[in-house]
Amino acid sequence: MGEGEDRMHKDPALGAEIERLGPWFHNLRIDGIPTAPKHFLGDFPRVFFDRFAHALPEDLSGKSVLDIGCNGGFYLLEMKRRGACRVVGLEPDPRYRAQAEFAVRHSGLEGIEVRDGTVYDVGALEGPFDVVLFLGVLYHLRHPLLALDLLREHAVKETLVFQCMQRGSTEIVGVPEDQPFDADALMRQPGYPRLSFVEHRYAGDPTNWWIPNR
Repeated sequence: MGEGEDRMHKDPALGAEIERLGPWFHNLRIDGIPTAPKHFLGDFPRVFFDRFAHALPEDLSGKSVLDIGCNGGFYLLEMKRRGACRVVGLEPDPRYRAQAEFAVRHSGLEGIEVRDGTVYDVGALEGPFDVVLFLGVLYHLRHPLLALDLLREHAVKETLVFQCMQRGSTEIVGVPEDQPFDADALMRQPGYPRLSFVEHRYAGDPTNWWIPNR
């Protein structure tokens, strides 16, 4: 039985709606129906979350959570299941936003908001938030340092969970507090901190702008 046939077999109406909202980047299970069972990364983002879930409290009771670039809503649901009292997702892509809203409606969970917006809009939210998830966003931004400044000023109260694609050297070169004007040799070392600018596209995606090394 194929992917679409399996969805239709379990619940014809629900399966058809999941298909209509696709393609999905988050593999959710909505009333037992997977949204992206053939994801090229496996059971994503569950397999990714399992790598850092221990870094967040199992009990988030009384805590507020902001997920920037919430996509289909996987982390919104996970944070609410851990007891967060307020969970807000920002998502500028209308397709992903519709998926997240759909997933929230079918989850039976209350206290989750899905809003149209980006990291540059955090100053307009009723923040700061106890936990801010900033996963896979930085390399999509034209102004990454501005985004980090805004997070610090308006959004993060206690914990920032940050993840970013990395390319280039895995070495880390120590950087002095000050450098002479002709410190070219230091900056040419592979492990010197840098953001590589994507001139055109990266992996076929024109929204990939900056990729840092370690």
